[in-house]
Amino acid sequence: MNTRPTRLPALTRRQGLALGLLGLVGTLSACGKQDEAPPAPSDIIAGLSCDLDGMLLADYPGPKGQILYVGESKPHWFCDTVELFNVLLKPEQQRAVRVAYTQDMAQADWEIPRGHWFDVRQGFYVLGSKRQGSMGPTIASFKEQAAAQAFAQAFGGKVLAFAALKPDMVDLSGGAQQDSRM
Repeated sequence: MNTRPTRLPALTRRQGLALGLLGLVGTLSACGKQDEAPPAPSDIIAGLSCDLDGMLLADYPGPKGQILYVGESKPHWFCDTVELFNVLLKPEQQRAVRVAYTQDMAQADWEIPRGHWFDVRQGFYVLGSKRQGSMGPTIASFKEQAAAQAFAQAFGGKVLAFAALKPDMVDLSGGAQQDSRM
């Protein structure tokens, strides 16, 4: 009885390269697969505070924001879109963002904004309007370009798509130090 293991035929160099390439393609295609759909946005509840400055979201007018980072189950909250974009647009932002939401101010009440969340990457924004948010001058957020343009006509400002927003357009100098309610 022969106890020697059966030897498989040796692969040619071309076959070995083909198998290696097939494995690499499989690995890369797995990396490119989308994660499951991002979770639905959370909504503002009493006592919820801004992650940057501790301001209570429910106490202030204007659009709010939330970021859900990869690997985390709860959003980080922002009492104003200026703060939201300050974090999102920083070149040194190292944390992977799964999704970020803001509110459609064509639908939400400016003074007591609740609900009407959308993915920030899909929106249109009005910079330089007369409307004030929790941090003073704010960036009004809209899901539809026509609504942003109507807002800009009524309150002034310039309409920009998300891709046109730049870090130097986000100024945090106007807000918290002017708030006497803190």
